[in-house]
Amino acid sequence: MAPHGKCCGDSSHHLESDEIGIHYSLYNKIDTENLECLNETTEGSGKTVFKPWEERLNFEMFVESDADEELLFNIPFVGNIKLKAIKVIGEDSDTHPSKMRLFKNRPSMTFDDTSCTADQEFELVHDTNGIAEYVTKVVTFNNVNHLTLHFPSNFGASSTKIYYIGLKGEYFEAHHHGVTICTYEARPMPQDHKNPLTEFSAGQLGGQ
Repeated sequence: MAPHGKCCGDSSHHLESDEIGIHYSLYNKIDTENLECLNETTEGSGKTVFKPWEERLNFEMFVESDADEELLFNIPFVGNIKLKAIKVIGEDSDTHPSKMRLFKNRPSMTFDDTSCTADQEFELVHDTNGIAEYVTKVVTFNNVNHLTLHFPSNFGASSTKIYYIGLKGEYFEAHHHGVTICTYEARPMPQDHKNPLTEFSAGQLGGQ
């Protein structure tokens, strides 16, 4: 059962929604080709939940867990981001994730790796419209090139279903440091390497 989204006719509501969409635009900085979702029922469906804000209520695209209720997203970015907040949309049912754990710059994590301490954790609420906002510790998530999201549990269902994950923050181009080229002498030149002992001996002889 997909969530039921409601929208009033108030123009100020639309303006507010547009402004939120500008902030939640980091989806287009994801290296989608290399994004992976572990334990998804349909291969590639995990990528579909990272979409524009205005498509957050498109419930035809979603990811559902397979073997159990856990989902794990490994999200690489094309540069560096400062992650400020996250939104998660699910169903108003027990399939909605109940907890979210964040790991910074730990590529290719597996479920075995999630036993370590997360950089931040959130207890989630049922959210079918993207109202709840989970604010991250900006100091911790200030220079992120890879983000792992672990959803370990839901509200009691055998599988977890997610329709939208929004990432709020800032994007920075990755810095590529050039190679410093050092020039070394192929063969030392005698005139460039004077021997102070030789000069001293010559001076003594000249003074005698």
